Amino acid sequence: MTEGRATFPIEPWSLTEVGLDHASLAVHESVFALTNGHIGMRGSFEEGEPVVVPGTYLNGFFEERPLPYAEAGYGFPEQGQTMVNVTDGKLIRLLVKDSPLDLEYGEIIEHTRTLDLRAGVLRRSTEWRSPGGRTVRVTSTRLVSLARRSIAAIEYKVELTDDLGDLYVALQSDLLANEAVPTEEDDPRAAAALAEPLQSELAVGRGRRAVLVHRTKRSRLRMAAGMDHVIETPDSHTEDIEAAGDLARYTLAARIPRGGSLKLVKFLAYGWSSRRSSAALRDQVEAALATAKLAGWDRLAREQREVLDQHWDEADVEIEGDDELQQAVRVGMFHVLQAGLRGERQPIPAKGLTGPGYDGHTFWDTETYVLPVLTYTAPHAVRDALRWRHSTLDLARERARVLGRRGAAFPWRTIRGEETSGYWPAGTAAFHINADIADAVVRYYNATLDDDFDRDFGTELLVETARLWASLGHFDPEHGFRIDGVTGPDEYTAVVDNNVYTNLMAQRNLREAAEAVKRQPDVAGRLDVDPEEVDCWLRAASLMAVPYDTQRGVHMQSDAFTHHEEWDFAHTPEENYPLLLHYPYFEIYRKQVVKQADLVMALHLRGDAFTLEEKIANFAYYEARTTRDSSLSASQQAVVAAETGHLQLAYDYWAEAALTDLQNLHHNSGHGLHIASLAGGWTVAVAGFGGLRDHNGELAFGPRLPERITRMRFRVVYRGRRLTVTVTHDWATYRLEEGDPLDIRHHGRQVTVDHRDLVLDIPPPPEVGPVHQPVGCEPRRRARK
Repeated sequence: MTEGRATFPIEPWSLTEVGLDHASLAVHESVFALTNGHIGMRGSFEEGEPVVVPGTYLNGFFEERPLPYAEAGYGFPEQGQTMVNVTDGKLIRLLVKDSPLDLEYGEIIEHTRTLDLRAGVLRRSTEWRSPGGRTVRVTSTRLVSLARRSIAAIEYKVELTDDLGDLYVALQSDLLANEAVPTEEDDPRAAAALAEPLQSELAVGRGRRAVLVHRTKRSRLRMAAGMDHVIETPDSHTEDIEAAGDLARYTLAARIPRGGSLKLVKFLAYGWSSRRSSAALRDQVEAALATAKLAGWDRLAREQREVLDQHWDEADVEIEGDDELQQAVRVGMFHVLQAGLRGERQPIPAKGLTGPGYDGHTFWDTETYVLPVLTYTAPHAVRDALRWRHSTLDLARERARVLGRRGAAFPWRTIRGEETSGYWPAGTAAFHINADIADAVVRYYNATLDDDFDRDFGTELLVETARLWASLGHFDPEHGFRIDGVTGPDEYTAVVDNNVYTNLMAQRNLREAAEAVKRQPDVAGRLDVDPEEVDCWLRAASLMAVPYDTQRGVHMQSDAFTHHEEWDFAHTPEENYPLLLHYPYFEIYRKQVVKQADLVMALHLRGDAFTLEEKIANFAYYEARTTRDSSLSASQQAVVAAETGHLQLAYDYWAEAALTDLQNLHHNSGHGLHIASLAGGWTVAVAGFGGLRDHNGELAFGPRLPERITRMRFRVVYRGRRLTVTVTHDWATYRLEEGDPLDIRHHGRQVTVDHRDLVLDIPPPPEVGPVHQPVGCEPRRRARK
């Protein structure tokens, strides 16, 4: 019997759970989630039990809820948005004689689950002895199609493994709406509770096919879920189908002879709309089911493998010297791809579609953490994600108008495009999201030279975000162009003046908007951009305030930050992290304590604005004050640590970012995966130890490896070319797999890469002194080294 603590063997191309760990069920449901950017299915068992969060999600499908305030204020959002756990099609209940298969009862003889990163499927094998003494092996393979946006499928097989004679079994394959889901009201990162958000509109069942159509009560969104089946039975069987209200069920009863087996393939289709009728959605789902069933299981599996073969050929990171980290980075890349590949003009939520955390909202994480990875590995997904942002421009313009500003004020957190953050200091005041979106637009354009995107979407996004900065800041005779009353990435230092990250990112936004209107004069004319406005943008950029503490020789994260009282880390108990759950914001806001990389992130994303000496000094200063209470921090600190010569520290942070969910380091992976942190596994490899930078449309590398990693190879897609970079401790080798020769920089030296190996030496890192973290905030060490 293998109950108790599950183990995860280190495998290069898969993640396998051996045994069943009831205490970690919620985390494993997240880790084993399958999504394609449109459909998300958590890794709960087909039998429905045991389960913690049984979620199934459709990107962009949500319910509204009122946002209560103790005191109302002008401009406060009135409606929240929460991702809905939609109709669950994963359910295939098995009754062995008269005993339901439930892994909390009977005896588990053997149990494994494997996430296959090459095939893109979740495989499971369980041998189980019922309380009545009969033994069966259940194997299932689940996929959410990366090739067919609306399709998922499950192959489910039951084998008789005892010699006690024939066995009668029944399978109940369900579509179930309005499942009860748990909530954690004491954790602001968890989801809001929704009581039965789906109202039944249509239920149809015939043969082996059923469709349920539901509508949300407040947001008035309509969704349909459908299922169909193919069966292989060894002997006599009976079938039945029913569909009504919140449940559709296909029941198959069969006799399995000694040594025999029963197989069922379940095809699933999902769709939703804010405008289409119930009948139209039903027809859409039935048509998708028909084509999936016609294709059959084998073809769906083959298509999945073909998509992933191409992806890994263009995006894989190979690491020699740390097998655990190799596995973690690939698992992270797989989930990043799942989160964005088939979103098709829908947002990429902070948790992807792997759980209900943060209500399913998208934040700045998408543009700053996820899209940079996809820009160089799956650029078409970036185009779709930015087109979604563009589709919300009118809502962002209206939000800016309510706030008395020009241009567009994009929401801090949202599903459809409206601001849904009910906390001003860490919500609306975090205007840097505008510059983060602009940064993603510029990076995508520079990496693809997609002129159609630039004309139809990108330039307008840059213009409207620049207009916000021009109206949000002001010219001061003493300090240049100031942007006051904002919150930077560090949510422990809220509503401040001249946050360096915000100001430098806004500076780039203003300059890039001016370049864009030069490239696209017709768009500038349509948007009524005149030369005086462009002059204002350029003047604001040139005079941007960037506060600096001459006494300490470091940049201030924001005005006067370095003069605040220090936080007493020595007397902060380890169990009091994260601070936001144990101390009042009043106490946190007035101290030199940093939740997550803020100015340090500016050293990475606006590294062209700092000298190496400034980066070294700034990194040391802020390292001693950063708690990393956010999963967003480790990867950014790793990138800058690598650049400033702290290679071992960068390596430790790399592991923290990549293993965030596999080791549940923030104790909330059961709410869903930290997609931005998982993206950080690639970011630290490529931007940290590969040194990739893309300032001003120029691709540059500055590779250096930590001691334990003996060799690393990664690939990037850039302007229609596929570039492979191989790094050892002494040499970097660049080679184009396809495309015309490419000019890049290697540690500041300009070189041209073609289809031959270009081998260049790696200079030693800068000599620096040790840096220190706050007491109790050292890198989260791995269980295995």
